Amino acid sequence: MAGRIRQKRWELFRSLTASLERPMKILDVGGLQTVWERIGFADQPDIHITMLNLVKVSNDHWNMESVVGNACSMPQYHDGQFDVVYSNSVIEHVGGDKEIRSMADEIRRVGKRYFVQTPNRYFPVEPHFLIPMFQFMPISLRTTFVQHFPLGWFEKIPDRKRADELVRSVNLLSKSQVQSLFPDALTTDERFFGIPKWILAIKFTT
Repeated sequence: MAGRIRQKRWELFRSLTASLERPMKILDVGGLQTVWERIGFADQPDIHITMLNLVKVSNDHWNMESVVGNACSMPQYHDGQFDVVYSNSVIEHVGGDKEIRSMADEIRRVGKRYFVQTPNRYFPVEPHFLIPMFQFMPISLRTTFVQHFPLGWFEKIPDRKRADELVRSVNLLSKSQVQSLFPDALTTDERFFGIPKWILAIKFTT
């Protein structure tokens, strides 16, 4: 089911970009080449993709480049430098409210258009630790869980400081928060068995 939803998301992105002039410049904030292989943009001669991450990521395609940078501060790029900014499940990992706001502002600044996805805070199962309602538990309790059990995508982390850092590194957003961060976007839901699981903020008008 999740795979079909992702496929539908990529089809939507392809349809939105189909009418844009070429060559097209895309900035992928926090992304990997596998996404673009699945979307079908790898090795396309009229599309250039810049993948920005905290560290260099693998790149086997001549129309992509991997660069090191910070999603919350992109002074190397001027206003409207990219035709589209794409970001998938990244903004909830950049820090607290200040960092999240900074990333949203930078996406809106450097991109003429953007396509941003993030998990919905109010989906009943937390998407990283895969525990029901985990996101609503006190941080101290979440940290204790991480110390003693492998959860979701993560191994058990006995060191309390490191466990606390991991818990605090995930800050899920609600739909109203996404609307506040991206006021010029169309904000919509992707549903899993009828329940809003992901949030999309899409702006394709200039």
